[in-house]
Amino acid sequence: MNRTGSISVNTENIFPIIKKSLYSNHEIFLRELVSNAVDASQKIAALSSMGEFKGEVGELKVQVSFDKDAKTITISDSGIGLTADEMEKYINQVAFSGATEFVEKYKDKTDLNNMIGAFGLGFYSAFMVSKTVEIQSLSCQEGAQAACWTCDGSTSFEISEGSRTERGTDIILHVAEDSEEFLNSWRLKEILKKYCRFLPVAIEFEGEQVNDTKPLWTKKPTELSDEDYQKFYEDLYPMAEKPLFWIHLNVDYPFNLTGVLFFPKLKADFEPNRNKIQLYSRQVFITDAVEEIVPDYLRLLHGVIDSPDIPLNVSRSFLQTDANVKKINSHISKKVADKLHEIFKNNREDFEGKWENLDLFVKYGMLSDEKFYDRAKAFCLYKDTNGKLSTWEDYAESIKALQTDKNEQLVVLYTSDAEAQHGFVAAAEKRNYNVLQLGSVIDSHYLSFLESKLEKTQFKRVDADTIDKLVEKEESYHALLTEDQQKAVISLFEDLGKEGEFTVSASPLSPDDQPVVVTRSEFIRRMNEMAATGGGSMFGGNMKEPKQLVLNTAHPFLQRVAEASDDKKEMLARQAFDLALLSQGMLKGPALTAFIERSIQMS
Repeated sequence: MNRTGSISVNTENIFPIIKKSLYSNHEIFLRELVSNAVDASQKIAALSSMGEFKGEVGELKVQVSFDKDAKTITISDSGIGLTADEMEKYINQVAFSGATEFVEKYKDKTDLNNMIGAFGLGFYSAFMVSKTVEIQSLSCQEGAQAACWTCDGSTSFEISEGSRTERGTDIILHVAEDSEEFLNSWRLKEILKKYCRFLPVAIEFEGEQVNDTKPLWTKKPTELSDEDYQKFYEDLYPMAEKPLFWIHLNVDYPFNLTGVLFFPKLKADFEPNRNKIQLYSRQVFITDAVEEIVPDYLRLLHGVIDSPDIPLNVSRSFLQTDANVKKINSHISKKVADKLHEIFKNNREDFEGKWENLDLFVKYGMLSDEKFYDRAKAFCLYKDTNGKLSTWEDYAESIKALQTDKNEQLVVLYTSDAEAQHGFVAAAEKRNYNVLQLGSVIDSHYLSFLESKLEKTQFKRVDADTIDKLVEKEESYHALLTEDQQKAVISLFEDLGKEGEFTVSASPLSPDDQPVVVTRSEFIRRMNEMAATGGGSMFGGNMKEPKQLVLNTAHPFLQRVAEASDDKKEMLARQAFDLALLSQGMLKGPALTAFIERSIQMS
């Protein structure tokens, strides 16, 4: 029975290519070989169901074992098996897929879409870790004889009589010296748990089944309870908090896609781990780098996606650009938006309760994806300083009457820190203006984005200017200072502001406003914030922010300063200046201590 020959390849030696290029991650060998064994098991079950195989199928499982002394790793199955002729055909003709031929032959008899892939290029990943590979196999064909295939990593092979007495295949890897790390129980189990955790045929290692053959995403949502989803999430992410909710994906047209995506609780610092979605192809783990499959903002979610229609390169390690990828990407985005809208419509109270954790995700999605923006407008919420949540449509309608300025611009006031900017918020509320809370790291980008989308609408932080300048009306106020007094007061405050490089201006504002106000440029501050959180500013970061000191000449306190004696004039002005700095959190160190001592003396 002995045969010798040369493996049919198009290059002088394919193994260096496999080792260095196709399979740069050596642990992949176990995924490929176990997947092949699962495929062989599924084939025998399929043949039996079609009446093509008359014998007993028996218990189908794949066993992985190793012998540290003999330096071997063995992957065994009780699947369809191989004859000597099939070995020569499937093993020696590199990249000839046995699964492809099998499905083509029986495509009209049953649904064989769950075939993983067979003895093709994937088998040769064995040579990444082996100096010699041996196959012992007995085919399911009646009267078949056991056969043995061996190869030392060159293009030469040998087929001889085999030793296997029961149907199935053993792949025996004689591990090379540079790969002896894999002759380790913990290492092998780790790889099996990573890549083979959800394969559809039982995988045994050291007497223990290491996989779940019917993972949650392969079941119908009607069969599952909330507890099932939560337990699955805990199994995937043992240290994570409970998810907010989840989306069960089940698509069969125009592509096949199943999976479950979970909404985690996002932290306010917006530094999520983006490698929390696991990609599978027919329950074989492929990668957790899913940039091509899901939009960037959806990578904030956790969960699994499984699709046989995702195009992979020959090593199954990388996604290839394909029309299906774009369709899958778009469909997942739509499903997520539809789920959020459904919760919003059906249980708004529950949705509002989760909004703090959804805020970043939804805004990031709206910034990233035009279609998601169009869908999310209906359920994106805005929270004011009273804690009320509103959709944009409702909020804009509620402030339109009072917060439309003389140029017919709708002015949306907001605070990034209601406590730190309390004085400015209070000044706005005295006018019955409403103030939104918009203080997340993404909001500078988001507000600029919204201004480009909304007609005649401006967002202004409450400390960007005095309230009358923020929402300009036709009304005007009368100055209490004479022209000479105003010049003298401006000069006095210019002297005080020299060290901090303040620009001083004076105008009559409402007597309800503070006598001296430090304001911050909305434009420059926002540009700097955008640059600091990852681009988005065409002007770059670290633009010098001008410090502006506004004197309210309609306020009685400034009249008091103007009329005070020379020894009191500077003390009163310094007190008003320090109060303005304090309201912006700019009074620190010795200046703060001096302010406190002065306040005690003046009381």
